[in-house]
Amino acid sequence: MTESANPDNDAAADDIALMLAVKTGDERAFESLVVRHQFRVVGTVAKMLGGDADAEDIAQQVFIRVWQSAPRYSPSAKFTTWLLTITRNLVFNEMRRRQRARLVPLDPGDADRPPAGHADASARSAPEEIADAELQEAISRAIASLPESQRMAVVLRRFENMPYEEIAKVLKTTVPSVKSLLFRARTDLRERLKAHLDG
Repeated sequence: MTESANPDNDAAADDIALMLAVKTGDERAFESLVVRHQFRVVGTVAKMLGGDADAEDIAQQVFIRVWQSAPRYSPSAKFTTWLLTITRNLVFNEMRRRQRARLVPLDPGDADRPPAGHADASARSAPEEIADAELQEAISRAIASLPESQRMAVVLRRFENMPYEEIAKVLKTTVPSVKSLLFRARTDLRERLKAHLDG
């Protein structure tokens, strides 16, 4: 397969072209970037914070930062890597703000709902639905309890299917460090979810 035939490469090239247009003050190019990436940013923020109550507000801050940073933008990495680095910075700031305010990171009432494309609930029994909802809630709580860097590595790898190299760039670390973070996170998650998995 040639490079131009790869849809991922085409999308990455389109992102860079749009961002270079944004750099010149092109608002329509900026709107196109927001439309292309808003669900990724909102989803990442929601998973990092253990719920989606503030995810849209923080995602809006991410895109404001993209607009403000546009004059200094240089396409030295994939646009999505740069975008998720900004997302990481704002999410980590929010997590630290919440810690200082001693807020609980996850309210069970705001737990992440099962993702779109989940099995049709109408085809399942009530006990199965309850058990699945409890497991989803437990997974959200377990991810929300991880240290910042581990949590971000898990979200980017599991939910964004991001390669180790790109995760390393977002977290400003090395590939071996990312693998170590993921190993520790998975070990911790297995331990926290043991009761649910054994059941």
